[in-house]
Amino acid sequence: MSGTSRYPEIDLLRGIAIVMMIVFHSVFDLTFFRIVPFNVSGGFWRYFAYATASLFLLVAGISLTISHARAVSNLHGRVLAGKFLIRGAGIFCCGLLVTVATWWYLQEGFVIFGILHLIGVTIMLSPLFFRFRTWNAVIGIVFIVLGWILATVPGPMALLIFGIHPLTFWSIDYTPVFPWMGLVLIGMAAGEFAYPGGKRRWALPELPARAIAPLTFLGRHSLLIYLVHQPLILLVLYLATGAPVI
Repeated sequence: MSGTSRYPEIDLLRGIAIVMMIVFHSVFDLTFFRIVPFNVSGGFWRYFAYATASLFLLVAGISLTISHARAVSNLHGRVLAGKFLIRGAGIFCCGLLVTVATWWYLQEGFVIFGILHLIGVTIMLSPLFFRFRTWNAVIGIVFIVLGWILATVPGPMALLIFGIHPLTFWSIDYTPVFPWMGLVLIGMAAGEFAYPGGKRRWALPELPARAIAPLTFLGRHSLLIYLVHQPLILLVLYLATGAPVI
């Protein structure tokens, strides 16, 4: 397998996360615009949202490890770190587009630090953590525990990125470094274990290409789909119901 080959199981998992995201955001929009009253703030759909974000971040961590393992054969030092800095900054800027779009559309509850912001920051910081290899699982657990603690501590908006915020703050997508970066770190540890040197440790059964093709397609284009799926959901809801969503 060449150094640039993609692992279909990674794209498959990312594609599953994309489908879960589209399902949840469709349910959320139906509730937000009072079309169908789902309970998205608790119960099944709340845990479904957590599971979706968790899968995204775990896969992001695994992919980071594979990407790093392949990059070290050609890049070193500052050049290697710069690769992840630039990549992370690009994704963070995509998060800023989401911030602007949701501020323009919603005003209240717009996304200040959502999952794209977090992934961007994590990628930029990842060169500090690759050295810990599978120990990143322990560090990730520490991040998660700290997140649970910090969630009980009110504070100024300046600390929003860390999970500390005023009691009145709310956002439709809030994914602070603590605890959520912990899942990326756990994913990095899993990637180090399952794909040492960027190569799969075990042989997996051959996946039926035609059956998984739609999901792997979504997985390969996850960033673009993330950016465009919400406007498309709103358009479909408008055309289907005539509700004032756009």
